[in-house]
Amino acid sequence: MTVNTKASSAKAMETVTGSDLLIEALQKEGVEIIFGYPGGAVLPIYDALYKNPIRHILTRHEQGAIHAAEGYARISGKPGVVFGTSGPGATNLVTGIADAMMDSLPLVVFTGQVGQNVIGTDAFQEADVIGITMPITKHNYQVTKIEDLPRIVKEAFHIATTGRPGPVVVDIPKNISADPVVSIQDDEPINLPGYQPNVTPNLLQVQKLVEAINQAKRPLILTGAGILHARASDAFLEFVNQTKIPVVSTLLGLGAFPASHPLAFGMAGMHGSYAANMAICEADLLINIGARFDDRLTGSLAHFAKEAVVAHIDIDPAEIGKNVKTPIPIVSDARLALESLNKAEYTTHSFEDWVAHLKDYQEAFPYWETEGHGAITPQTLIKLIHEKTNGEAIVTTDVGQHQMWTAQYYGFNQPNKWVTSGGLGTMGFGFPAAIGAQLASPKDQVVAIVGDGGFQMTLQELAVIKEFNLPVKIVICNNQTLGMVRQWQESFYEKRYSESLIPVQPDFVKLAEAYGIKGFKVEDVTELSQQLETALRLSEPVLIDCRVRGEENVTPMVAPGKGLHQMEGVTP
Repeated sequence: MTVNTKASSAKAMETVTGSDLLIEALQKEGVEIIFGYPGGAVLPIYDALYKNPIRHILTRHEQGAIHAAEGYARISGKPGVVFGTSGPGATNLVTGIADAMMDSLPLVVFTGQVGQNVIGTDAFQEADVIGITMPITKHNYQVTKIEDLPRIVKEAFHIATTGRPGPVVVDIPKNISADPVVSIQDDEPINLPGYQPNVTPNLLQVQKLVEAINQAKRPLILTGAGILHARASDAFLEFVNQTKIPVVSTLLGLGAFPASHPLAFGMAGMHGSYAANMAICEADLLINIGARFDDRLTGSLAHFAKEAVVAHIDIDPAEIGKNVKTPIPIVSDARLALESLNKAEYTTHSFEDWVAHLKDYQEAFPYWETEGHGAITPQTLIKLIHEKTNGEAIVTTDVGQHQMWTAQYYGFNQPNKWVTSGGLGTMGFGFPAAIGAQLASPKDQVVAIVGDGGFQMTLQELAVIKEFNLPVKIVICNNQTLGMVRQWQESFYEKRYSESLIPVQPDFVKLAEAYGIKGFKVEDVTELSQQLETALRLSEPVLIDCRVRGEENVTPMVAPGKGLHQMEGVTP
């Protein structure tokens, strides 16, 4: 299609600019929502957006915008789209870009840039966005010719959403977005010879895994977020029901397999269950599907899965063998690999003794909590949220103790209900991510479980949930500390609580009310159930300030440098 300055469908003599090209390209990609914050370098883009039906969500900080886009992408499966201006607007997006890169979330981020005539002169609000974001993106572009815009947008969405998903940045100088278009051809097919991700499994490698399963006596499956990104939970459930192999999960893989399934043994890793960690230690075949063997999962690599032959299914070949020796590599989309495995024939021998052994671990060493004596324990809080939401809510968190308690106690039985910051571990992520999740799935109950520290990093987004009447429920797990920092100082620094205690904080209920949002404060466990029920029933945003025991620690724990079998705090 050729676009001319005299477009027959527009007003006579109306000028078509680079910004008009951009918005038209976004429409062609099916973009329905943009998260962003305007500024001088993107004024032409926002002017073009003003005339367009694409919905824009004005957050109150760029970090809020990009975390909301991450939540949107995680729940919808569609790429999150972000607009930011040049200089500080772009640099405020960096944390979210890095977060999305670590957790494989598809984002397309458009940043404004100063005009091409002053790039490199330290012009007002200039920043080297390409240099800054190159290490934390799948790819990035700086548009140098207006006629390249449609092609670049098309490529950016393709790269962000294919292979291993991730963020792509498009940096647009102001003159490119403001200048008129003369003529452009934008219906060219995508041609990226250097980017051809493999998604189809090698059938010989699949057969090798089938043979390993048939020979194993103590097989184990590790679920990662790759199953969720591939929308492969149904195929995975079929695979487990066919093979009867027990399952453990990574933090980001929670929900890929029902937590209540008899073959589910919980989360593995630093704060994983005893049964899950010992299963990894004792397995003779470990099948990793869509996880990257990060250090918080493996503990000391010298002790990790020493008795197991490792098989790894991953769409990113760079992850296979990176940390753990992998005799059976399968580079593939998780769904396609599982569909191939589900067509295979398996020996009819049973793993009942192995499963029973793991169930003995599960029963002997469950998660535990200290007696609250009337105070609210964090574990009780999470269990009650699960009960009151029937375990069906979309749950978002920041990073820290509350994140681990939620992972341990919420019990995700459905896929794509869990939104958290895994690889980067970003405080301030949970609340804005809940905004994006609610916009992606308006009919679902969304609960943001946040710490009092992390919430204060992005609490300005209260304005957004009020403006759009998003019924997000914010539950502050308030222990008046930077909880995980305090726990590590207790465990490894002889209780020298250097700058981890935060006794002075806002009255969160009054803060919510200042934004026109209902707020509740709960300090006694006897009031908690009713207050949660009341809040969850309301079809409007609500904040609940839950004062929990400040000295409570997350258990069990694998200390740095230790193996998964060396868990501490397994029993009270």
